[in-house]
Amino acid sequence: MKTFQDFDLPKSLQKALDQLGFVAPTPIQAKSFSVILSGRDMMGIAQTGTGKTFAYLLPILKQWKFQKTDSPRVVILVPTRELVVQVVEEVEKLTEFMSVRALGIYGGVNINTQRKNLAEGVDILVGTPGRMMDLALDGVLRFDVLQKLIIDEFDEILNLGFRVQLTSILSMMSAKRQNILFSATMTEDVDAILDEFFDFPEEVSLAPSGTPLEQITQKLYHVPNFLTKVNVIKHLLATDETTERVLIFVNNKKLVDVAHELINEDFPDQFGVIHSNKTQNYRLQSMASFQSGELRGLITTDVMARGLDISDITHVFNLQFSEVPEQYIHRIGRTGRADKDGIAISFVAPYEEDKLLAVEELMNQEIDVFEFPEDIIIEEKKLEFEKDKRKLKGTSKKPAVDERGAAFHEKKEKNKKVNLGGPSKTKTKKTAPRNRAVEAKRAAKFKKKKK
Repeated sequence: MKTFQDFDLPKSLQKALDQLGFVAPTPIQAKSFSVILSGRDMMGIAQTGTGKTFAYLLPILKQWKFQKTDSPRVVILVPTRELVVQVVEEVEKLTEFMSVRALGIYGGVNINTQRKNLAEGVDILVGTPGRMMDLALDGVLRFDVLQKLIIDEFDEILNLGFRVQLTSILSMMSAKRQNILFSATMTEDVDAILDEFFDFPEEVSLAPSGTPLEQITQKLYHVPNFLTKVNVIKHLLATDETTERVLIFVNNKKLVDVAHELINEDFPDQFGVIHSNKTQNYRLQSMASFQSGELRGLITTDVMARGLDISDITHVFNLQFSEVPEQYIHRIGRTGRADKDGIAISFVAPYEEDKLLAVEELMNQEIDVFEFPEDIIIEEKKLEFEKDKRKLKGTSKKPAVDERGAAFHEKKEKNKKVNLGGPSKTKTKKTAPRNRAVEAKRAAKFKKKKK
């Protein structure tokens, strides 16, 4: 088994690793090390939670030599403010016994303070594309001594609409630099930027996009609407003692606030909220409270789906199914990290079935469907966004077994119903009807794929 000792790191860097308790590199760290050391451009394809930050920092810091300059020699671009803060912290941990100045820049805070910090000098600059472009256009940030450019979460930067800022920054930089790129997926947008700005980077691939992490148990419930989904989550939180550290994903900021208000009724002060309308200090404080165990969980948009390293998350709940299939992988990748098991539970309404099919096709596997829990109130009320959704036309007939295709199999007895613990406080005993037409559609999709 390879250890960090095999990397022959400088004593100051090895001492920092020893102090952090890290012994062996992750697969992406082991694969990337020699490529980055060689000076060649690299395109790393790796899922979230695989140790990408250290994968590029360790070889860069191994070659670190003092230079008398106040302009950044290394620039790291990431998609979110939270990720800027986290990467800067990782740099500071690794360089505790080295003379390296690190700085993070991002929007939502006073730009004049960041101008002042830049003027004082920086070696490794971490930032979001928008704020980095602003400071570069101001003339405060210069790239004249830049040696290495790292773009982390490449696909997410483009998904968030930063293409113009990214291409503007790239056009300001000298071609004499090493490019180190990481992306969880290879999208058409990523390919287009690669073709325009980079010359044949060597690809280092850890796993194909869409491959779910093996330590994660995936489940789903068919639920008729948003408010009933919240009732099921409340039931799970009340009856399943293993739901200790939970992330709840919702697709937009308004519905995050709606979900928080409803869940807070039964679990006061146990859940925080993170989305882009919250101030940076509020978001960082919520993350810190969750990391320290003061909060049981966070209700968030996809801003929490990428890169951020929060340890020991036991459950990921998809209150709404993700709009983009790859995003589902990033969401569930928040749990099951560092060789620990995790559980991802999705709540799928009839109008979300096409999104479910897209995810299952991406992963080339179906997600286990669990019976709707008893003693759950099924809400009649629909929220505004649900009223214009057309329900899938269905039939009460169950598809014949031979129509399901080879990819389907009879579920094990233990998977047909989940034991959720003690009785619920609610009284109405209703069950959500299964949509047999939807199941037939899923079967046909897999049967066609098999052919």
